Amino acid sequence: MKFGTSGLRGLVTDLEGRASALYAQAFAKHLIRSGLAKAGDPILVGRDFRPSSPSIAATCIGALQRAGLHPLDCGALPTPALALYGLDIGAASLMITGSHIPADRNGIKFYRADGEIDKQDELQISAIAAELADTDIDATPGTAPDRSDAANALFTSRVLSILPAGALTGLKIGVYQHSTVARDLLVEAIRHYGAEVVELGFSEDFIPVDTEAVSPETISSLRQWVSEHGLDAIVSADGDGDRPLLSDEKGEPVRGDLIGLISSLFLGADVVVTPVTSNSGIEANGTFEVVRTRVGSPFVIAGMNEALAAGHEKVMGFEANGGLLTASTFSLPGGSIRPLPTRDSFLPILAPLWFAAQKKRRLSQLAQDFRMPVAMADRLESFPIETSAALMADLRQSDENLKTFLSPIGAVAKKSDIDGLRVTLEDGRIIHLRPSGNAPEMRCYVEAPTEEAASALLNDGLALIRHFATGRNI
Repeated sequence: MKFGTSGLRGLVTDLEGRASALYAQAFAKHLIRSGLAKAGDPILVGRDFRPSSPSIAATCIGALQRAGLHPLDCGALPTPALALYGLDIGAASLMITGSHIPADRNGIKFYRADGEIDKQDELQISAIAAELADTDIDATPGTAPDRSDAANALFTSRVLSILPAGALTGLKIGVYQHSTVARDLLVEAIRHYGAEVVELGFSEDFIPVDTEAVSPETISSLRQWVSEHGLDAIVSADGDGDRPLLSDEKGEPVRGDLIGLISSLFLGADVVVTPVTSNSGIEANGTFEVVRTRVGSPFVIAGMNEALAAGHEKVMGFEANGGLLTASTFSLPGGSIRPLPTRDSFLPILAPLWFAAQKKRRLSQLAQDFRMPVAMADRLESFPIETSAALMADLRQSDENLKTFLSPIGAVAKKSDIDGLRVTLEDGRIIHLRPSGNAPEMRCYVEAPTEEAASALLNDGLALIRHFATGRNI
């Protein structure tokens, strides 16, 4: 088991039972040792809809009880809803979710009473887990009082205060429900704001929807649905509801960093914190200061905290997957919202819909208005972690190695080593190679002036990665 860009991840066969009890106990000990909690304090447990999540949640509840804390069961709900409830009642929490990864994998996200854990917390939890690894770990499942209604009600109130009443009247919007825990509230929210809702693709089986690298199968479904139903947009989210999926009236997914940019303008932010993988055109489309970080919400949160410490008052962040975080209180057309320093999918879905409605522009036209470079991303799945590490080590060893590797697609002008390798070519195109932080995947991000050029660059980049792997007999 290991921490990735957002929480602990691993195979279900490795996480169920002893491992989940071990890390739940390690988290409880970390909270108590660091003075963040004391014996008897409440701690929340939530989960997504994947088949293994209820059993892992029950195991964690039992372990937390034996560690001296008082678990409260929040059931299946969006991660931002769990985090908001924890902030509201001053309780730490655990979210059992593997987010967008397949159902044979799962994970645990950890929250202190004041929000998402940081990298130092991860190190301490891992160290305590190592201390406990050779001891007898009781993995007996437990039960806890149900607080799902309270947690959901608080988050629903927040979501229904983002836009003015009737803000989406006249629109016809599809909600791709699949297996996301956000599906019921997405339907309720879109209807609340006056749009006609068409419910699509409900599934009892878990479907791993990656909103940052939308699969061809999902795009095909989106295109079919908008044509069949005459939709203005389709909205959805990943498994735990903290990453948005928004398609335009053609069924084409709107990139997460464009969603983040529009949301930044909607909020009137002074400082926007976003990873290096987000589109390079963000800086040119707003009056806010942009701070770039490594990939992962802990790094975005650290950047937001630094901006607050520097005296900025309207601070937010977003990731290239579209998940939006707020570090300040923001006044909105429908009211105001308190800080929520963890990824949320609801505000970044509603903001572009409202923005387009106000400007009387289709979502596809709105995307063109910003004239950002065309950005694309994809990943090679089941790509051994050791192969990713070998590739990155080889490219970082010397500029000559990097030049030789990329020579089939272009000459290197400059590079950034903030997270993976982000290379600007002499003709202005960008290619970014980055191993996933939580799965055996190798990701490739590109930017180019046109869709055709970006698609070609992405295909060429993935081909170079495959060629390297083939040379290592992978």
